[in-house]
Amino acid sequence: TTSFLQFTEEKLGQAEKTELDAHFENLLARADCTKNWTEKILHQTEVLLQPNPSARVEEFLYEKLDRKVPSRVTNGELLAQYMTEAANDFGPGTPYGKTLIKVGETQRRLGAAERDFIHSASLNFLTPLRNFLEGDWRTISKERRILQNRRLDLDACKARLKKAKAAEAKAACEGDAVPDFQETRPRNYVLSASASALWSDEVEKAEHELRLTQTEFDRQAEVTRLLLEGISSTHVNHLRCLHEFVESQTNYYAQCYQYMLDLQKQLGSSKGEIFSGTFIGNAESTSPPAATSPPAVAAATLPAVPTIPVVPTIVGVPNTVAESVLNPNEVKPPASGTRKARVLYDYEAADSTELALLADEMITVYSLPGMDPDWLIGERGNQKGKVPVTYLELLS
Repeated sequence: TTSFLQFTEEKLGQAEKTELDAHFENLLARADCTKNWTEKILHQTEVLLQPNPSARVEEFLYEKLDRKVPSRVTNGELLAQYMTEAANDFGPGTPYGKTLIKVGETQRRLGAAERDFIHSASLNFLTPLRNFLEGDWRTISKERRILQNRRLDLDACKARLKKAKAAEAKAACEGDAVPDFQETRPRNYVLSASASALWSDEVEKAEHELRLTQTEFDRQAEVTRLLLEGISSTHVNHLRCLHEFVESQTNYYAQCYQYMLDLQKQLGSSKGEIFSGTFIGNAESTSPPAATSPPAVAAATLPAVPTIPVVPTIVGVPNTVAESVLNPNEVKPPASGTRKARVLYDYEAADSTELALLADEMITVYSLPGMDPDWLIGERGNQKGKVPVTYLELLS
Protein backbone atom coordinates (compact mmCIF):
# COMPACT_ATOMS: atom_id res chain seq x y z
CA THR A 1 0.00 0.00 0.00
CA THR A 2 2.81 2.40 0.91
CA SER A 3 4.62 1.62 -2.36
CA PHE A 4 1.46 2.14 -4.37
CA LEU A 5 0.84 5.49 -2.66
CA GLN A 6 4.43 6.54 -3.39
CA PHE A 7 4.09 5.47 -7.05
CA THR A 8 0.84 7.45 -7.41
CA GLU A 9 2.30 10.57 -5.83
CA GLU A 10 5.33 10.35 -8.13
CA LYS A 11 3.10 10.17 -11.18
CA LEU A 12 1.16 13.18 -9.95
CA GLY A 13 4.37 15.08 -9.23
CA GLN A 14 3.69 15.22 -5.51
CA ALA A 15 6.66 13.11 -4.36
CA GLU A 16 10.38 12.99 -5.00
CA LYS A 17 12.04 9.98 -6.66
CA THR A 18 15.47 8.46 -6.07
CA GLU A 19 17.37 8.60 -9.36
CA LEU A 20 19.77 5.86 -10.42
CA ASP A 21 23.28 6.83 -11.51
CA ALA A 22 24.09 7.45 -15.19
CA HIS A 23 26.00 4.16 -15.61
CA PHE A 24 23.05 2.17 -14.29
CA GLU A 25 20.65 4.02 -16.60
CA ASN A 26 22.92 3.24 -19.57
CA LEU A 27 22.91 -0.45 -18.64
CA LEU A 28 19.10 -0.42 -18.51
CA ALA A 29 18.83 1.28 -21.91
CA ARG A 30 21.32 -1.16 -23.46
CA ALA A 31 19.43 -4.14 -22.07
CA ASP A 32 16.10 -2.86 -23.41
CA CYS A 33 17.67 -2.24 -26.83
CA THR A 34 19.13 -5.76 -26.88
CA LYS A 35 15.79 -7.32 -25.98
CA ASN A 36 13.82 -5.35 -28.60
CA TRP A 37 16.18 -6.06 -31.51
CA THR A 38 16.64 -9.71 -30.53
CA GLU A 39 12.86 -10.15 -30.74
CA LYS A 40 12.73 -8.56 -34.20
CA ILE A 41 15.70 -10.51 -35.59
CA LEU A 42 14.32 -13.75 -34.16
CA HIS A 43 10.90 -13.20 -35.71
CA GLN A 44 12.21 -12.21 -39.14
CA THR A 45 14.62 -15.17 -39.23
CA GLU A 46 11.66 -17.45 -38.49
CA VAL A 47 9.82 -15.83 -41.42
CA LEU A 48 12.87 -16.40 -43.65
CA LEU A 49 13.14 -20.08 -42.72
CA GLN A 50 9.37 -20.73 -42.76
CA PRO A 51 7.43 -18.20 -44.91
CA ASN A 52 4.11 -19.98 -44.25
CA PRO A 53 2.48 -18.21 -41.25
CA SER A 54 0.15 -21.15 -40.54
CA ALA A 55 3.10 -23.54 -40.34
CA ARG A 56 4.91 -21.14 -37.99
CA VAL A 57 1.89 -20.99 -35.67
CA GLU A 58 1.66 -24.78 -35.70
CA GLU A 59 5.36 -25.14 -34.84
CA PHE A 60 4.95 -22.59 -32.03
CA LEU A 61 2.07 -24.56 -30.52
CA TYR A 62 4.00 -27.82 -30.71
CA GLU A 63 6.94 -26.21 -28.90
CA LYS A 64 4.71 -24.78 -26.16
CA LEU A 65 3.08 -28.17 -25.69
CA ASP A 66 6.55 -29.72 -25.56
CA ARG A 67 5.76 -32.04 -28.42
CA LYS A 68 7.89 -32.98 -31.43
CA VAL A 69 7.24 -30.85 -34.49
CA PRO A 70 6.10 -33.07 -37.40
CA SER A 71 8.49 -33.34 -40.34
CA ARG A 72 7.33 -31.50 -43.45
CA VAL A 73 8.14 -32.08 -47.11
CA THR A 74 9.93 -29.06 -48.57
CA ASN A 75 8.60 -27.39 -51.70
CA GLY A 76 11.56 -28.69 -53.71
CA GLU A 77 10.96 -32.26 -52.58
CA LEU A 78 7.26 -32.00 -53.43
CA LEU A 79 8.08 -30.65 -56.91
CA ALA A 80 10.54 -33.51 -57.39
CA GLN A 81 7.80 -36.00 -56.52
CA TYR A 82 5.41 -34.49 -59.08
CA MET A 83 8.07 -34.46 -61.81
CA THR A 84 9.02 -38.08 -61.19
CA GLU A 85 5.39 -39.21 -61.28
CA ALA A 86 4.83 -37.22 -64.48
CA ALA A 87 7.89 -38.81 -66.09
CA ASN A 88 6.55 -42.27 -65.29
CA ASP A 89 3.24 -41.38 -66.98
CA PHE A 90 4.83 -39.76 -70.03
CA GLY A 91 7.43 -42.51 -70.34
CA PRO A 92 10.80 -42.37 -68.58
CA GLY A 93 12.53 -43.26 -71.86
CA THR A 94 11.15 -40.27 -73.78
CA PRO A 95 13.18 -37.04 -74.05
CA TYR A 96 10.64 -35.17 -71.90
CA GLY A 97 10.47 -37.98 -69.36
CA LYS A 98 14.26 -38.23 -69.08
CA THR A 99 14.54 -34.46 -68.54
CA LEU A 100 11.76 -34.47 -65.95
CA ILE A 101 13.64 -37.14 -64.02
CA LYS A 102 16.91 -35.17 -64.14
CA VAL A 103 15.27 -31.91 -63.07
CA GLY A 104 13.21 -33.69 -60.43
CA GLU A 105 16.31 -35.26 -58.91
CA THR A 106 17.96 -31.85 -58.70
CA GLN A 107 14.85 -30.39 -57.05
CA ARG A 108 14.96 -33.22 -54.52
CA ARG A 109 18.58 -32.43 -53.71
CA LEU A 110 17.73 -28.72 -53.39
CA GLY A 111 14.88 -29.58 -51.02
CA ALA A 112 17.15 -31.76 -48.89
CA ALA A 113 19.76 -28.98 -48.75
CA GLU A 114 17.05 -26.54 -47.66
CA ARG A 115 15.95 -28.92 -44.91
CA ASP A 116 19.53 -29.20 -43.61
CA PHE A 117 19.95 -25.42 -43.67
CA ILE A 118 16.70 -24.83 -41.76
CA HIS A 119 17.72 -27.38 -39.13
CA SER A 120 21.21 -25.89 -38.76
CA ALA A 121 19.93 -22.29 -38.56
CA SER A 122 17.27 -23.23 -36.00
CA LEU A 123 19.76 -25.07 -33.82
CA ASN A 124 22.70 -22.66 -34.00
CA PHE A 125 20.96 -19.29 -34.32
CA LEU A 126 17.27 -19.28 -33.40
CA THR A 127 17.61 -21.42 -30.28
CA PRO A 128 20.24 -19.18 -28.57
CA LEU A 129 18.20 -16.04 -29.30
CA ARG A 130 15.04 -17.68 -27.98
CA ASN A 131 16.86 -18.97 -24.89
CA PHE A 132 18.01 -15.42 -24.08
CA LEU A 133 14.48 -14.01 -24.32
CA GLU A 134 12.89 -16.83 -22.37
CA GLY A 135 15.72 -17.27 -19.84
CA ASP A 136 18.16 -14.45 -19.10
CA TRP A 137 15.77 -11.67 -20.05
CA ARG A 138 13.01 -13.01 -17.81
CA THR A 139 15.46 -13.11 -14.91
CA ILE A 140 16.57 -9.54 -15.61
CA SER A 141 12.95 -8.36 -15.84
CA LYS A 142 12.10 -10.05 -12.53
CA GLU A 143 15.04 -8.46 -10.69
CA ARG A 144 14.23 -5.07 -12.20
CA ARG A 145 10.67 -5.28 -10.86
CA ILE A 146 12.04 -6.15 -7.41
CA LEU A 147 14.44 -3.19 -7.64
CA GLN A 148 11.55 -0.91 -8.57
CA ASN A 149 9.60 -2.04 -5.48
CA ARG A 150 12.68 -1.56 -3.28
CA ARG A 151 13.11 1.94 -4.67
CA LEU A 152 9.46 2.81 -3.97
CA ASP A 153 9.82 1.53 -0.40
CA LEU A 154 12.99 3.57 0.05
CA ASP A 155 11.37 6.77 -1.19
CA ALA A 156 8.31 6.16 0.95
CA CYS A 157 10.56 5.83 4.02
CA LYS A 158 12.34 9.05 3.07
CA ALA A 159 9.01 10.84 2.82
CA ARG A 160 7.84 9.43 6.16
CA LEU A 161 11.06 10.53 7.88
CA LYS A 162 10.78 13.98 6.35
CA LYS A 163 7.22 14.40 7.66
CA ALA A 164 8.16 13.10 11.12
CA LYS A 165 11.06 15.55 11.40
CA ALA A 166 8.85 18.44 10.33
CA ALA A 167 6.22 17.52 12.92
CA GLU A 168 8.89 17.09 15.61
CA ALA A 169 10.31 20.52 14.88
CA LYS A 170 6.88 22.07 15.02
CA ALA A 171 6.07 20.37 18.35
CA ALA A 172 9.45 21.45 19.78
CA CYS A 173 8.75 25.08 18.89
CA GLU A 174 5.40 24.95 20.64
CA GLY A 175 6.95 23.27 23.72
CA ASP A 176 9.65 25.96 24.06
CA ALA A 177 7.04 28.67 24.71
CA VAL A 178 6.75 29.89 28.37
CA PRO A 179 3.50 28.60 29.86
CA ASP A 180 0.95 31.15 31.17
CA PHE A 181 -0.57 29.60 34.29
CA GLN A 182 -3.10 32.43 34.57
CA GLU A 183 -4.80 31.38 31.34
CA THR A 184 -7.89 29.24 31.50
CA ARG A 185 -6.22 26.32 29.57
CA PRO A 186 -2.68 25.81 30.95
CA ARG A 187 -2.76 22.13 29.91
CA ASN A 188 -1.82 23.07 26.30
CA TYR A 189 1.83 23.31 27.35
CA VAL A 190 1.77 19.80 28.77
CA LEU A 191 0.16 18.44 25.57
CA SER A 192 2.79 20.12 23.38
CA ALA A 193 5.62 18.60 25.38
CA SER A 194 4.03 15.16 25.14
CA ALA A 195 3.55 15.54 21.36
CA SER A 196 7.19 16.50 20.93
CA ALA A 197 8.29 13.31 22.69
CA LEU A 198 5.97 11.21 20.53
CA TRP A 199 7.34 12.71 17.31
CA SER A 200 10.89 12.10 18.50
CA ASP A 201 10.05 8.39 18.81
CA GLU A 202 8.47 8.48 15.33
CA VAL A 203 11.61 10.02 13.88
CA GLU A 204 13.76 7.30 15.42
CA LYS A 205 11.52 4.59 14.00
CA ALA A 206 11.52 6.23 10.55
CA GLU A 207 15.32 6.51 10.56
CA HIS A 208 15.69 2.85 11.52
CA GLU A 209 13.28 1.76 8.77
CA LEU A 210 15.06 3.98 6.27
CA ARG A 211 18.40 2.32 7.05
CA LEU A 212 16.86 -1.13 6.48
CA THR A 213 15.18 -0.20 3.18
CA GLN A 214 18.35 1.56 1.99
CA THR A 215 20.34 -1.63 2.62
CA GLU A 216 17.80 -3.76 0.76
CA PHE A 217 17.73 -1.29 -2.12
CA ASP A 218 21.53 -1.22 -2.42
CA ARG A 219 21.73 -5.02 -2.35
CA GLN A 220 19.04 -5.36 -5.06
CA ALA A 221 20.66 -2.64 -7.16
CA GLU A 222 23.95 -4.59 -7.11
CA VAL A 223 22.23 -7.83 -8.15
CA THR A 224 20.44 -6.08 -11.00
CA ARG A 225 23.60 -4.28 -12.11
CA LEU A 226 25.53 -7.56 -12.40
CA LEU A 227 22.76 -9.07 -14.52
CA LEU A 228 22.66 -6.02 -16.78
CA GLU A 229 26.43 -6.10 -17.27
CA GLY A 230 26.01 -9.71 -18.42
CA ILE A 231 24.39 -8.32 -21.59
CA SER A 232 27.94 -7.90 -22.95
CA SER A 233 28.41 -11.67 -22.73
CA THR A 234 25.08 -12.11 -24.47
CA HIS A 235 26.32 -9.99 -27.38
CA VAL A 236 29.47 -12.10 -27.66
CA ASN A 237 27.42 -15.30 -27.70
CA HIS A 238 24.98 -13.95 -30.29
CA LEU A 239 27.92 -12.79 -32.43
CA ARG A 240 29.29 -16.34 -32.50
CA CYS A 241 25.84 -17.67 -33.39
CA LEU A 242 25.56 -15.10 -36.18
CA HIS A 243 28.81 -16.33 -37.71
CA GLU A 244 27.51 -19.90 -37.60
CA PHE A 245 24.26 -18.81 -39.25
CA VAL A 246 26.13 -17.10 -42.09
CA GLU A 247 28.36 -20.14 -42.56
CA SER A 248 25.41 -22.52 -42.81
CA GLN A 249 23.65 -20.14 -45.21
CA THR A 250 26.80 -19.92 -47.36
CA ASN A 251 27.08 -23.70 -47.51
CA TYR A 252 23.41 -23.96 -48.45
CA TYR A 253 23.66 -21.53 -51.37
CA ALA A 254 26.94 -23.09 -52.52
CA GLN A 255 25.26 -26.50 -52.61
CA CYS A 256 22.31 -25.10 -54.57
CA TYR A 257 24.64 -23.41 -57.05
CA GLN A 258 26.61 -26.62 -57.61
CA TYR A 259 23.43 -28.67 -58.05
CA MET A 260 22.16 -26.24 -60.68
CA LEU A 261 25.50 -26.22 -62.52
CA ASP A 262 25.42 -30.01 -62.65
CA LEU A 263 21.85 -29.94 -63.95
CA GLN A 264 22.71 -27.32 -66.56
CA LYS A 265 25.59 -29.47 -67.74
CA GLN A 266 23.36 -32.54 -68.02
CA LEU A 267 20.69 -30.66 -69.93
CA GLY A 268 23.29 -29.06 -72.20
CA SER A 269 24.68 -32.50 -73.07
CA SER A 270 21.26 -33.87 -73.98
CA LYS A 271 20.00 -30.75 -75.72
CA GLY A 272 21.92 -31.48 -78.89
CA GLU A 273 20.50 -35.00 -79.03
CA ILE A 274 16.98 -33.71 -78.66
CA PHE A 275 17.14 -31.02 -81.35
CA SER A 276 19.76 -32.40 -83.80
CA GLY A 277 17.47 -35.05 -85.21
CA THR A 278 18.21 -38.01 -82.95
CA PHE A 279 14.64 -38.07 -81.70
CA ILE A 280 12.98 -36.82 -84.90
CA GLY A 281 10.33 -39.16 -86.18
CA ASN A 282 7.85 -38.88 -83.33
CA ALA A 283 4.60 -37.81 -84.93
CA GLU A 284 3.61 -35.88 -81.80
CA SER A 285 6.93 -34.05 -81.35
CA THR A 286 6.58 -30.43 -80.29
CA SER A 287 8.55 -27.48 -81.62
CA PRO A 288 11.81 -26.79 -79.78
CA PRO A 289 11.74 -23.98 -77.20
CA ALA A 290 12.83 -20.54 -78.28
CA ALA A 291 16.52 -19.81 -77.80
CA THR A 292 17.46 -17.68 -74.83
CA SER A 293 18.54 -14.12 -75.43
CA PRO A 294 22.33 -14.75 -75.51
CA PRO A 295 22.14 -17.40 -78.32
CA ALA A 296 19.78 -15.18 -80.32
CA VAL A 297 22.20 -12.29 -80.15
CA ALA A 298 25.14 -14.56 -80.92
CA ALA A 299 23.43 -16.03 -83.98
CA ALA A 300 22.49 -12.57 -85.23
CA THR A 301 26.06 -11.31 -84.97
CA LEU A 302 27.64 -14.19 -86.90
CA PRO A 303 28.68 -13.32 -90.45
CA ALA A 304 26.01 -14.30 -92.94
CA VAL A 305 26.48 -17.59 -94.74
CA PRO A 306 24.20 -18.56 -97.63
CA THR A 307 21.65 -21.00 -96.29
CA ILE A 308 20.40 -24.10 -98.00
CA PRO A 309 16.83 -25.26 -97.41
CA VAL A 310 16.79 -28.22 -95.04
CA VAL A 311 14.91 -31.27 -96.22
CA PRO A 312 12.88 -32.83 -93.37
CA THR A 313 14.46 -36.01 -92.05
CA ILE A 314 12.56 -39.17 -92.88
CA VAL A 315 13.32 -42.38 -91.04
CA GLY A 316 15.41 -44.65 -93.25
CA VAL A 317 16.24 -41.92 -95.80
CA PRO A 318 19.66 -40.26 -95.49
CA ASN A 319 19.86 -36.48 -95.33
CA THR A 320 23.03 -34.98 -96.81
CA VAL A 321 22.97 -31.76 -94.75
CA ALA A 322 22.09 -33.54 -91.51
CA GLU A 323 24.87 -36.06 -92.05
CA SER A 324 27.39 -33.27 -92.68
CA VAL A 325 26.34 -31.54 -89.48
CA LEU A 326 26.56 -34.73 -87.49
CA ASN A 327 30.06 -35.35 -88.83
CA PRO A 328 31.85 -32.03 -88.26
CA ASN A 329 35.28 -33.57 -88.77
CA GLU A 330 34.45 -33.98 -92.46
CA VAL A 331 33.28 -30.39 -93.03
CA LYS A 332 35.49 -27.44 -93.80
CA PRO A 333 35.04 -23.88 -92.50
CA PRO A 334 33.65 -21.31 -94.94
CA ALA A 335 36.10 -18.99 -96.69
CA SER A 336 34.80 -16.16 -94.53
CA GLY A 337 32.62 -16.16 -91.47
CA THR A 338 34.76 -17.66 -88.69
CA ARG A 339 34.88 -15.94 -85.29
CA LYS A 340 36.67 -16.25 -82.00
CA ALA A 341 34.70 -17.24 -78.92
CA ARG A 342 35.47 -17.53 -75.22
CA VAL A 343 34.09 -20.56 -73.39
CA LEU A 344 31.91 -19.62 -70.39
CA TYR A 345 31.51 -23.04 -68.75
CA ASP A 346 33.04 -26.50 -68.90
CA TYR A 347 31.21 -28.76 -71.33
CA GLU A 348 31.53 -32.52 -71.65
CA ALA A 349 31.01 -33.85 -75.17
CA ALA A 350 28.03 -36.20 -75.43
CA ASP A 351 29.48 -38.11 -78.40
CA SER A 352 32.23 -37.99 -81.02
CA THR A 353 30.44 -35.30 -83.05
CA GLU A 354 30.78 -32.74 -80.21
CA LEU A 355 33.80 -30.84 -78.94
CA ALA A 356 34.52 -30.86 -75.18
CA LEU A 357 35.10 -27.38 -73.75
CA LEU A 358 37.00 -25.89 -70.82
CA ALA A 359 35.91 -22.64 -69.19
CA ASP A 360 37.83 -19.50 -70.32
CA GLU A 361 39.56 -21.15 -73.28
CA MET A 362 39.44 -19.51 -76.76
CA ILE A 363 38.17 -21.41 -79.82
CA THR A 364 37.21 -20.65 -83.41
CA VAL A 365 33.55 -21.06 -84.33
CA TYR A 366 31.41 -20.87 -87.45
CA SER A 367 27.99 -21.91 -88.66
CA LEU A 368 27.08 -24.28 -91.50
CA PRO A 369 24.03 -24.09 -93.70
CA GLY A 370 21.06 -25.87 -92.18
CA MET A 371 22.54 -26.12 -88.66
CA ASP A 372 20.39 -25.81 -85.58
CA PRO A 373 20.80 -22.16 -84.46
CA ASP A 374 21.59 -23.36 -80.92
CA TRP A 375 24.79 -25.04 -82.15
CA LEU A 376 28.00 -24.00 -83.92
CA ILE A 377 31.05 -25.82 -85.23
CA GLY A 378 34.02 -25.21 -82.95
CA GLU A 379 37.72 -25.71 -83.70
CA ARG A 380 40.67 -25.98 -81.33
CA GLY A 381 43.87 -26.77 -83.21
CA ASN A 382 43.23 -30.06 -85.02
CA GLN A 383 40.12 -30.82 -82.95
CA LYS A 384 36.69 -30.02 -84.33
CA GLY A 385 33.11 -30.62 -83.22
CA LYS A 386 29.69 -29.19 -82.43
CA VAL A 387 29.46 -26.81 -79.46
CA PRO A 388 26.36 -25.26 -77.78
CA VAL A 389 26.01 -21.51 -78.30
CA THR A 390 24.84 -21.02 -74.69
CA TYR A 391 28.31 -21.99 -73.44
CA LEU A 392 30.09 -19.34 -75.54
CA GLU A 393 30.77 -15.63 -75.56
CA LEU A 394 31.26 -14.60 -79.19
CA LEU A 395 33.98 -12.03 -79.73
CA SER A 396 34.30 -9.51 -82.53
